[in-house]
Amino acid sequence: MSSTDQRPARPFGAVGTAMVTPLSADGHRVDLDAAQSLAAHVVEHGHDLVVVSGTTGEAPTLTDVEKIDLARAVVEAVGDEATVVAGVGTYDTAHSIDLARAHAEVGVDGLLVVTPYYSKPSQAGVVSHTTAIADSTDLPVMLYDIPGRAGIPLALETLLRLAENPRIVAVKDAKADLQQASLVMAQTDLVYYSGEDALNLPWLTLGAAGMVSVVSQIAGDIEREMVEAVDRSDLPAALEAHRRLVPVVEAIMNRMPGAVAAKAALHLQGVLPHAAMRGPHLPADATQLRELSAALDAAGLL
Repeated sequence: MSSTDQRPARPFGAVGTAMVTPLSADGHRVDLDAAQSLAAHVVEHGHDLVVVSGTTGEAPTLTDVEKIDLARAVVEAVGDEATVVAGVGTYDTAHSIDLARAHAEVGVDGLLVVTPYYSKPSQAGVVSHTTAIADSTDLPVMLYDIPGRAGIPLALETLLRLAENPRIVAVKDAKADLQQASLVMAQTDLVYYSGEDALNLPWLTLGAAGMVSVVSQIAGDIEREMVEAVDRSDLPAALEAHRRLVPVVEAIMNRMPGAVAAKAALHLQGVLPHAAMRGPHLPADATQLRELSAALDAAGLL
């Protein structure tokens, strides 16, 4: 590695998408053909990491069979070209272990394990829960720290303890605690991925490996430009890419739920045949679609 090449370790790749889950028009079934096409599309547009059954994938509304079939389909479509990671974390340790083992059998490359939501366990309970899932397969694990949805954060001491497990190798951070992450990266080998689109560039400049992004499935080429610019220490180019994405991030992440906006945007781009959601989410309304279309058009993404 040359002195100007500062690329961090990337156990799961650099440009990741938190992929939406395409559904039939009535929302009753997962459209596996559309999922394969979407996975191929994002790989063609700069991605080397695809995450299925995450928050943006409407994971709480998917059955276990749907999750496993979805992971299998995406592995078949892009498993030779990108890392495929499946969300298996729930608020139930035993259920999460079952999901982890089932996904390992269909050939995913890694597991995303969210902090147990709703249950609000102690930090010791979080360690026990997460360790049990990590020890249930040989796959590498990416922690998902998102207290806004889970109700609890991963504390510093918890992260330091979990880093001792050889299968726990990364953190998707949607907590925005850059100082804590800097401490963790300084004291452990845990690799960080931005889980908040507005902060992708700050995370990269602090040494994050990349992002697991909602917006990237709509703007993957621009996200790839930003990562490559940071890798070559070209901050002006990275900042230019970041600024091109600002109105898109605002439209997708701050004006409606990210899963709703991402599906709507992909439909506007012609990538998805429609933007059907499962309850409790509702599709974007006419006003939201007009605003989203204007933001995508201004960024050259339509």
